[in-house]
Amino acid sequence: MIAFLTGNFVKKTPSYIFIDVGGVGYEVQISLNTYTHIQDMEKGTVQTHLIVREDAHILFGFFDLAEKEMFLQLIAISGIGSNTARVMLSYMRPDELSRAIVQGNVKALESIKGIGKKTAERIVVELRDKLSKQPIDTDINISTWKGNTLQADALNALIALGINRQAADQAVQKVLAQDPGLGVELLIKKALQIL
Repeated sequence: MIAFLTGNFVKKTPSYIFIDVGGVGYEVQISLNTYTHIQDMEKGTVQTHLIVREDAHILFGFFDLAEKEMFLQLIAISGIGSNTARVMLSYMRPDELSRAIVQGNVKALESIKGIGKKTAERIVVELRDKLSKQPIDTDINISTWKGNTLQADALNALIALGINRQAADQAVQKVLAQDPGLGVELLIKKALQIL
């Protein structure tokens, strides 16, 4: 799986970009939200998710982890494909979409092209509880961890254990502030004690 790409933005359009990573060009499908953030950048990092179909391998790119998480939540719903999820993220930012779902605002979801009343209701029913328990976090950006794989590894392990991303990040930060020389295993154990 390709988690993210860092490179030069060779071509940018509102629906896709070409990103040069060490001489290899990737075509990445993006939302209007991502395009808005990167349109003036010459290079940068995009979070990615690879969809493998019988006839194609399609790479979707996101400006931040919050948008990627929302995309993954949406495509997990029966009847919501990757292109529909991308359109939804073009109409609304991840935090706006999350708020609309948690508040049960079916009308706001229906205003998105291609989303009818039944689909909007299904999205609310399937995601309301998940998003209210673990809201999409817009503050975490992987670029803050460049060169700090220890912190990233510990955070990913805690999330894999089912811990809320924001709580896990705060626990890891707290442990590292007290003892920056810990190994990843001890860091995870101490973070779990705090949680």
